[in-house]
Amino acid sequence: MRILVAVLLVLVCVPTWSGAERLALLGDRAVIRARPVALLDGHPEMMRLGQLEWLGGVALTSPDRAFGGFSSMAVEGDRFTLLSDGGNVVRFRLGQDWRIADPSFANLPDGPGAGWEKQDRDSEAMATDPATGDHWVAFENSNQIWRYDAAFSRALGHAAPPAMRRWPENGGAESLVRLPSGGFVAIGEVARARGTLNRIAIRFAGDPVTAPGRGFRFSLAVPPGYGPSDATLLPDGRLLVLLRSFRLPYNFTTKLVIVEARAIRPGATAHGKVIANLAPPYIHDNFEAVAATREGSDTIVWIASDDNRSFLQRSLLLKFRLVAPAPSSDAGDSRVTPAR
Repeated sequence: MRILVAVLLVLVCVPTWSGAERLALLGDRAVIRARPVALLDGHPEMMRLGQLEWLGGVALTSPDRAFGGFSSMAVEGDRFTLLSDGGNVVRFRLGQDWRIADPSFANLPDGPGAGWEKQDRDSEAMATDPATGDHWVAFENSNQIWRYDAAFSRALGHAAPPAMRRWPENGGAESLVRLPSGGFVAIGEVARARGTLNRIAIRFAGDPVTAPGRGFRFSLAVPPGYGPSDATLLPDGRLLVLLRSFRLPYNFTTKLVIVEARAIRPGATAHGKVIANLAPPYIHDNFEAVAATREGSDTIVWIASDDNRSFLQRSLLLKFRLVAPAPSSDAGDSRVTPAR
């Protein structure tokens, strides 16, 4: 009887949740399946797309209902870390035979808000320190950047950079890149330079968590209908940016653009060079994650998609070799002025 009374008191005193559905969290049992995909269905001989050479790809699935929604990615050797736009962390090793090994699931231990709704953990971009393994995550709705340890077991700090304060709630930082100098580049998905289609970007002089006000603003030129969905640093110091477009009936196209390091200057508009288009009839989806690695002398480009947990889309992981000559370049450091 006492137990029944206690339960009734809890139900009376604790308000029920009447808002959005509880954010789905990954479970402890990590199961991932990988099915091969083609660059162009029915044409296995197709191996080239612009300045990218096709090396293969897979569609990732899992029985876990929270699996998917990948918006950023880190790759080191054969180890992959995929972060969803709901604060879910998926890790695994990928063999040369495209088989998954050592999968593990986790969820961000802390972040903006209570973590109940998706907007509390709208983690859209990630950067990693190769020396410490620490991760920086940009949250779109709150316009905050959080730093986590290598295992994603605890948060090490966070900040709301003043230069990002007025970025749209659902169009904030969609790209976050860590430079070898210790600086960062953040690019807004929707935030525009006044009177243009150009997207606002911030070049932080150091860690945006500990020094969120040091750096400068520039902008990124984008074609009409396209917006940046992620970016990464190429081994030669240039930026590789994903530009995504959505058109009805449910059709995604993506442009990959290289931005020279010297184009990132205070107040400048950075114009990139399109190196490839992912559009029908070639493989296409809502690509939101990009990473670059080295294999010998080759620059490897990895691209992953956000399936929005929709049956109409897939969680794709694609591998390309950058085949165009890449001139040497520095990390894009410039003089530091207050970010506005």
